Amino acid sequence: MPVRMVKDAMEPADLFAIVLGVAALIGCVNHLYVRLPPAIGMLLGALALSAAILLSDHVLHLHAMRWFRGTLNEADLPHVFLDGALALLLFAGSLHVDIAELRRRGRLIALLATASVVLSTAIFAGGLWLGSYALGFALPLAWCFVLGAILAPTDAVVVEGLLQKVALPAGLRAAIVGESLFNDGAGVVLFLLAVGVTQGEGFSLGHGEVALALLREIIGGGALGLVLGWLAGALMRCVEDKALQLLISLALVLGCYRLATIAELSGPIAVVIAGLCLASPAGHFGMRGDFRTTLIEFWSLSDQVLNAVLFLLIGLQILALVVDPAELLPIALAVPLALFSRFVSVAIPLALVRGRLRDKARDATVLTWAGLRGGISIALALTLPRSAWRTDLLVMTYGVVVFTIVVQGLTISRFLRFAYGVKEEASAAS
Repeated sequence: MPVRMVKDAMEPADLFAIVLGVAALIGCVNHLYVRLPPAIGMLLGALALSAAILLSDHVLHLHAMRWFRGTLNEADLPHVFLDGALALLLFAGSLHVDIAELRRRGRLIALLATASVVLSTAIFAGGLWLGSYALGFALPLAWCFVLGAILAPTDAVVVEGLLQKVALPAGLRAAIVGESLFNDGAGVVLFLLAVGVTQGEGFSLGHGEVALALLREIIGGGALGLVLGWLAGALMRCVEDKALQLLISLALVLGCYRLATIAELSGPIAVVIAGLCLASPAGHFGMRGDFRTTLIEFWSLSDQVLNAVLFLLIGLQILALVVDPAELLPIALAVPLALFSRFVSVAIPLALVRGRLRDKARDATVLTWAGLRGGISIALALTLPRSAWRTDLLVMTYGVVVFTIVVQGLTISRFLRFAYGVKEEASAAS
């Protein structure tokens, strides 16, 4: 029999097999011994693996770091996430939303998903620009806006997973999850505009170009998602085969996202609206009750697998950075600035809704601490064009993401129980 020669270059299937194997191993260790929330355990496990590989490279001279860097760079993971995985994760998250509460809190969610993203980006950019001059690395204002847009969107998947353990008021849960589902669209638009400015493209803030771009992408993406979601729901109600119904949902997610991207509309908004259509209890939308459970279970499991792989890759991506210890200083500026800009950007929309001042201040604090950054921030940062500031932006992005997921993520349940006097879901159920 002919012997198959081992190739020097790694095939995509080889990388996928390694990633799944490592994810399964870290997941088992965390589930059996560490018992952290799955996303946080996966991220910390990947960081520990990254540290071990770096240490072995320096001590044993295995040159594993160079191999991993080359493999991760060739895989083009940012575009894999932005063009595929993000659509699947957002669609899965949209199926769990309480539609009635989403409607009741619709005005607040709309403000948080649009105005808050713009405010957070501007406040962070201004603070970073001033702070960078004070610290001596003088980051140009345009690049400060780029980083502000990268860190403005919150991670829907991690937030929704952590909130499952806390019996929050339904309205607050809908506001937190709804905002995190919808704000990716505004964040991506602002990111592309800011990157365009750094590359010599111009636009006028006073002429409403940012607002028009946001409206076109968000409203257009929402309309596309509504039409395709309604069509998919109608097809699902006409067929009895559950496998075919699942196939329709997969085609809906990827097709809707790609069509939105081609039409220069918001892909994230399109798939979220499509998911809400299928999850709708209205008779002319969504699915029959007998299939609803199957679809939600399928997408919940897919969500967990994708999320585990995503956070493993986030941890391993640190291997692709060449970071001098002195370059870690900007993280000390970026983390508190991200918290401050987040607080102000959610406090202003909350001030526009009815309620007592004390309750609004509490809600703003909770929304700030629940505003975890995750995969979309990493993916946007890794698509940055080459420049003198790229490494600084990547370091600050990783610093904020790791802080929010690990520190805020590990304390969010306790924080919410303290702020609202609520119990864990298991306790509430009993």
